[in-house]
Amino acid sequence: MGGVGEPGPREGPAQPGAPLPTFCWEQIRAHDQPGDKWLVIERRVYDISRWAQRHPGGSRLIGHHGAEDATDAFRAFHQDLNFVRKFLQPLLIGELAPEEPSQDGPLNAQLVEDFRALHQAAEDMKLFDASPTFFAFLLGHILAMEVLAWLLIYLLGPGWVPSALAAFILAISQAQSWCLQHDLGHASIFKKSWWNHVAQKFVMGQLKGFSAHWWNFRHFQHHAKPNIFHKDPDVTVAPVFLLGESSVEYGKKKRRYLPYNQQHLYFFLIGPPLLTLVNFEVENLAYMLDLLWAASFYARFFLSYLPFYGVPGVLLFFVAVRVLESHWFVWITQMNHIPKEIGHEKHRDWVSSQLAATCNVEPSLFTNWFSGHLNFQIEHQCQHTLPTPSLFPRMPRHNYSRVAPLVKSLCAKHGLSYEVKPFLTALVDIVRSLKKSGDIWLDAYLHQ
Repeated sequence: MGGVGEPGPREGPAQPGAPLPTFCWEQIRAHDQPGDKWLVIERRVYDISRWAQRHPGGSRLIGHHGAEDATDAFRAFHQDLNFVRKFLQPLLIGELAPEEPSQDGPLNAQLVEDFRALHQAAEDMKLFDASPTFFAFLLGHILAMEVLAWLLIYLLGPGWVPSALAAFILAISQAQSWCLQHDLGHASIFKKSWWNHVAQKFVMGQLKGFSAHWWNFRHFQHHAKPNIFHKDPDVTVAPVFLLGESSVEYGKKKRRYLPYNQQHLYFFLIGPPLLTLVNFEVENLAYMLDLLWAASFYARFFLSYLPFYGVPGVLLFFVAVRVLESHWFVWITQMNHIPKEIGHEKHRDWVSSQLAATCNVEPSLFTNWFSGHLNFQIEHQCQHTLPTPSLFPRMPRHNYSRVAPLVKSLCAKHGLSYEVKPFLTALVDIVRSLKKSGDIWLDAYLHQ
């Protein structure tokens, strides 16, 4: 292509005032390797190969957009764009050639434009204004359940029945704490991001014993690349479980670590019971920047129940709470994602990639509360399809039901799936999806 150049791999950033080299997508696609990553933001090409390790959000999050147009992700995940652009300037090496499209792959420009209009309509309806009463009630009923569980043991003694009931109540409290910290992590409660950040540290640390930094690092990857292998940690679960396209890959390569055609059965033994107790606890240690917050949770928990149970008993009680909580976490968070399309990068536009990876569950007062409004997963994902040039306000979850008709109408206009399932069907579909992936693996394994 005439006029399209490519500097040496370490030639350095473009000089101020000098004409910028231009690149085509074919050239950019070659730079998506460890230690050699380019990305495109607002039609400008940046070499992030060395700087990615210093990225405040982690090298993985920015690296997942290697050799892609990351404009929408850049706008969605950063609040002060002018401030962040100062860090980008030394990394600038060129720009897209004028004849090149802004995105490497299919882009429905009208869809993106309509979603931005939807965002403006939601702002006009004040759907980004949080209700202090709603979130005060959430925190209040979490703390009330903590007190109630302790009072049960204090008044009735540490017998099997009060202990089981107290563990069940604490598990519900822990589940609701997950939901509240999720709201804070998305900055959907307070207008000032700093307030959300501090409150999330309190909920995650003092009420749950986890690191807010660890959760955000994991969760932002999920929202950046939902249901994409090796980029979304929620579906990168091989070799324990195979999902979607990984079933075919493992079958053709004759890779057999477990009887995957039975994974829908052993899922009940190692999936819901052990996720938060084993996997999350181990991952959390690697990102324990909020150690004092988390230590306060364990100190409070063990000091509260040690007089009733002793050391072995309180450890068993803690494990029981985590196992019950883990069941809630797996079923509720995966009912919207595992049954949907799971595979490798499709390089679709930001809107389509978000909507292809999720579905809704029929709302009710119980389902809304029990799931933390994650039954409105399409609306929740849509928050990340609506980047704006300035701070993007996150919609508080109590307004999802009000924006849902607008999102459903827009999906119908563009032929996008807006799937809504009954609650029990959504849970059963997790097992059906695991069985389907296992059967695909077995077929590929036997016939390769």
